[in-house]
Formats: sequence, C-alpha cells, structure tokens
Amino acid sequence: MITDTNHLTSLREQFAALRAQGLRARDAARKLALSEGDVMAAHAANQMHPDVAEHSLYTTMPLDSDWVNLLQGLENCGPVMALTRNDSVVHEKIGVYRNVSATGLMGLALGPEIDLRLFLSKWHAGFHVVEHTPKGEQHSLQFFDAHGRAVHKVHARPQTDLNALEALVQRHARPEARPVFMPGSPLRPPILADDRIDAPGLREAWSAMNDTHQFFTLLRKFEVDRAQSFRLMEGVHTRRTPLVSVQWLLEAAAGTGLPIMVFAGNEGCLQIHTGAVHRIEVMGPWLNVLDEGFNLHLRHDHVAESWLVTKPTVDGPVTSIELFDEQGQVIAMFFGERKPGKPELPAWRALAHQLAQGPVTVAQTEAA
Repeated sequence: MITDTNHLTSLREQFAALRAQGLRARDAARKLALSEGDVMAAHAANQMHPDVAEHSLYTTMPLDSDWVNLLQGLENCGPVMALTRNDSVVHEKIGVYRNVSATGLMGLALGPEIDLRLFLSKWHAGFHVVEHTPKGEQHSLQFFDAHGRAVHKVHARPQTDLNALEALVQRHARPEARPVFMPGSPLRPPILADDRIDAPGLREAWSAMNDTHQFFTLLRKFEVDRAQSFRLMEGVHTRRTPLVSVQWLLEAAAGTGLPIMVFAGNEGCLQIHTGAVHRIEVMGPWLNVLDEGFNLHLRHDHVAESWLVTKPTVDGPVTSIELFDEQGQVIAMFFGERKPGKPELPAWRALAHQLAQGPVTVAQTEAA
C-alpha cells in the first residue's frame, strides 16, 4: 500500500496525464506498473485534502465486503451498465440488477438483461468511483480481486437514479478502510501432463453427463484443465474450428436473427448475454457487437484455440463454441439460446457444426 503523500500526489498526476492521452484506466495503471485496484485506492477521498480532491480526476470511497446486499441494493437504482472483462474481451450489458442471491461464496444475478455468476471468494475490495470529466461526474462501483484486477464494474447511465445510488454507497461506505493488493498476478495451478490424465475415464464420465453443470465437477475429478480436456477429447466430444470462426458465428447469427448466449468473464464473475445480436463491426484487432443494451469487444488476434464442444444432457446434446488465448485461458463461450428442460435450437447446432468446416455464409445458415 502506498502511503507517502508526495508519492500519492505524483501517482495521481501521472495517472491523470495518461488518461488525458486516451488510455483507459486499466492500461494507464499498467503503464505505472500498478494494478487498477492500486490506482483506485490511491484516489480515496479521505487520503486527499478537500482542495486536492476537488481537482482530482477521480475520487473513490472504499466499500464494505457485503457483496450480496450491495448488489441487491442496485435494483433500486434502476438501469445501469454491468461490465465484466478479461484480458481479451469486454462484455457490457445495460439493465436492472434483479434476483441477486448467494449460497456460500457462489452468487447469482438472474435478470432478463443482467445475468451473472459470481465467484465471491475472488472478490477482495470495492470502491465507489467518481470520475470528474468535462461532461460532469461519472459514477461507478468497481470490484477487484486480491491482485487489484477488476472482477466486475457497475456504471451509472443517464437513466440511473443517482440519489438511490448515493444512498446505497452511504450504507456500504467504509472511509477508514485501506485496501491492500498483492503485486503481480496469481500463479495458475500446475497442469498435469496429458499422460497423467485418465483419458478413458474422462471420456466415459463425459459421455455419462446429463447436465452441463456437471462438467466443472468432471474437470476437478480428473484434475484436468478445461482446454486440456478439449484436446484430450478431440474427435470424440470436441473438434477444433478455424480461429476466425467467432466472426462468422456472430455475422451469421446477426444475419438470421438466431438468438445466442455469449458468456465472458474472469475468475470472479461470469456475465451472460442471451438474445439476438445485430450490429457486428471489426475495428482493428477488435471484433465488436454494438447493440442497444449489449456491447461486446473481443480481441480476435488473441484467439489461439477455438473449439466446437458437445456435452450430453437429459434434454439432448448442448453445443458450444469456446475460445482460448495462448495461455489456455478462456476468452469467451457461445451457445444457442436455451432453457433447462428444452433442447437446444437445431439452427444453432447446425451453425456450430458448420463452423468446424470453414467459413459460413448467411445463405448457408438459412438453408440449414
């Protein structure tokens, strides 16, 4: 934790200068060899003289760790933008937080727009962040893991009830808190060599699944990494697809109105979009969905592996397209829209299997 006043002042000034150059907060923090959480902690209002705070780019307020009650309180604030990201994708949804609950350290938000899976053991610190811009104050709630990496953010929109948001912040504010973050990134658990995995047992257990949620238990049981399991089951339950298949997938779904599910996140939060996508644009290395209520920004140059995956369920096979980076980390996952108790859409299954063969045109998808 940085406590030297002069150092903090210099840090805030350098950060503001980098932001003025157009860098996003995450990238500006990296330029300073700090985590984003470190930078938010350095802008805590109680560490600044009121005159300094008035002219600071950011002022922040540490929050308590009653994550579920805090997120439940967002419902009264009306529409907001939920943002979850990893190094390769940003997933943004506008809507109202509804039906937030948790069992132990596993949480959910189950609304028609904002649909989250929360892994609360990874949530370490939260802040109310006020960014002072020429267009006025921009309010957000930002949550970080123990290494200062953002796990989830909530941004106020023009429709947000700022009075309700301020009241929520006041209930959870902890001005005396001094969040501390560990330097560096967490070490990934070691991955067993392929020849140490019981591949026949994995194949048999995979074939015996009747619910997609059993897959996580299967990975733990056989001590196998997700990407590794796909490689070991190649030709049985998985097939490689072209690395650019995600662009074809989105363009084909947009061209036909096929409703899909887009999963993206990190170790602390998984965010889900369900529905059609419409406006697909490529801007440099970014593949974008730019729809009202849903934005996706995906670094397609980060995709090192793309897999067609089939998992058996009581409702029939469930098919996904799953993307990984060079480190074997999940970037994003795509499914057809489905509900428990109903089979997946035949049009989605046809599209997903066509992707494994090569480029897909809208006409081909309509014919399927």
